[in-house]
Amino acid sequence: MLLSKLEIKGFKSFGDKMVIHFDKGITGVVGPNGCGKSNVVDAIRWVLGEQKSRMLRSDKMENVIFNGTKNRKPTNMAEVSLTFENTKNLLPTEYTHVTITRRYYRTGESEYQINGVSCRLKDISNLFMDTGINSNSYAIIEL
Repeated sequence: MLLSKLEIKGFKSFGDKMVIHFDKGITGVVGPNGCGKSNVVDAIRWVLGEQKSRMLRSDKMENVIFNGTKNRKPTNMAEVSLTFENTKNLLPTEYTHVTITRRYYRTGESEYQINGVSCRLKDISNLFMDTGINSNSYAIIEL
């Protein structure tokens, strides 16, 4: 199983859609202080189901939604998607590419999807149960 793509839109400092492709080997995210490197890790943790806002370096969950700038309006929703290549069938599904998505609205509503189909967080947790991948796993390293 290989993490192949991360898509972020309206999450923390990412007002526009941003896509990071992860190729085989090591992928590094580098940049100056304050450019959003830690927010990339927060996005991965969040889409995998993190429920504690303090684990996302925030005091409330609403703060994960892009809050705007002087020149840009805030967004009404944060959305993050992770795509995995399931070529070795480590995930119990017939799909060779599995995309999980989480959306959070300013109203407090949250949505989860697996390959575009609505589901519950529990369904995502069950899908990744024996893989060692979850919101607090050692596979996610920050700083």
